Amino acid sequence: MSRLTIALLVLFALPLCAKEYSPPLNDVNKTNLYWGDLHVHSNYSPDSFAFGNSRLTPDNALKFARGIKVTASNGMASTVEVAGDNIQPAEFVFVLGSWGTESYNNRQLTAWLRKRARAGERICGVELGCYIVARAGLLDGKLATTHWSWLNGFKESFDRIDVQETLFTLDSKVMTCSGGLAGIDLMLRLIEELSSSSISGGIADQMLHHPIRNANDPQRSTMGRSTETMLPLVREAMTLIEDNIEEPLTVPQIAKFLDVSQRQLERQFKKHVGCTVVQFGLLRRLQNARLLLISTELSIRQIATASGFNTLSHFAYSFGKFFGRRPSDYREAWPESETAPSWPGSHRASRQGTHDFV
Repeated sequence: MSRLTIALLVLFALPLCAKEYSPPLNDVNKTNLYWGDLHVHSNYSPDSFAFGNSRLTPDNALKFARGIKVTASNGMASTVEVAGDNIQPAEFVFVLGSWGTESYNNRQLTAWLRKRARAGERICGVELGCYIVARAGLLDGKLATTHWSWLNGFKESFDRIDVQETLFTLDSKVMTCSGGLAGIDLMLRLIEELSSSSISGGIADQMLHHPIRNANDPQRSTMGRSTETMLPLVREAMTLIEDNIEEPLTVPQIAKFLDVSQRQLERQFKKHVGCTVVQFGLLRRLQNARLLLISTELSIRQIATASGFNTLSHFAYSFGKFFGRRPSDYREAWPESETAPSWPGSHRASRQGTHDFV
C-alpha cells in the first residue's frame, strides 16, 4: 500500500493561551511535537501555521519548533512553526476541534479548506471541527455528524446540512466524525476502502478493537447507564424524551407509546435512573437550552421555545435554579469565564440538580 499524505488541522479547546518565543532546542519537550507525514495547524493565529512537510525524525522535528507555543485548556502544549504558502498537497485533511470551535470563524482557514477540496483532497471534520468544514460550505446538502452533546446546536446553526447522530459519515470527498473512539472505526474503514478488509482486520486485531463499527452505528446506547443494569423499557423512554425536546411528551403519552402502565414506567425509571420521568425530561430540556445558548445566535425566547418551554419566565426560572445564573449571563460568560462546558447527560446533575426544583 502506498504511503498517504495527511494534513491534520488541530483546533485546540478554548480558552487558549499562547506566547511567541524562541526556545533553545533543549527546552522543547519532544512529546509535544508531531512528526511524520503530517501538516499540523492551529487556529490560534490569523494564519494557519504548521510544521513538517516531509518525513521527519523527532530530532529533526525539533528544528521546526521555533515559532508559537500554544497551550490547550488541559495544559498540553504544542510548539509549531508558521507555515508559508508551500504546504504540499495531501490525500486527506482532518480538522480536529474541541469546545470553543463552535464560535471560531476564520475566513482564511475556510478559504484554504475550499481550495484543498477543489484540488480533490478529502476533508474530514472531527467532533467540533465539523463547524469549520460547515462554515467553508463543504457540507451543504450532505449528511454530517458531530458529537451527540453538540448535535442540536449544530443542527440549528446549519439548516442546509442533513445532521444525524451517527459515528461518522463517509462521503466521497467530505467526511465527518463524531470524535472519541469513533475515530478508530473511521480510520479502519478508510484502510479497508483504500486497501482491503484483511488489512484493516489485522490492524484491529493488533489494537484489540472489535467489532469494527459501521458509519451508521449509534453514538450512544444507554444514555450513560450500562446495558447490564438498565431496563430496555427505561432506555426506550429516555430515547423518546430526547427525540421530543421541543414538544415534550407527557408521562401518560410515553407510557402509552411503550404499552406499559404509567405506574410501572415511573417505578422502573426511578429505580434505574434515580429521578422521575418529569425530572429527567426537564434536565434534558435545560441542557439542550444550555447548548443552544453557547453554540447558536438564537434569541433566548427562541431557545426557550426550541427547548420545550411554553413561557420565557418558566424557562428563566428553571435555568437559573439549575445553572445558578440567568440564561443571558451564561451566554455572555462562554467561553472566556468557563473552564469547561457543563456536559449534557451528567448523571450527577440529573440526581442532584433537578431534585431541588421539580
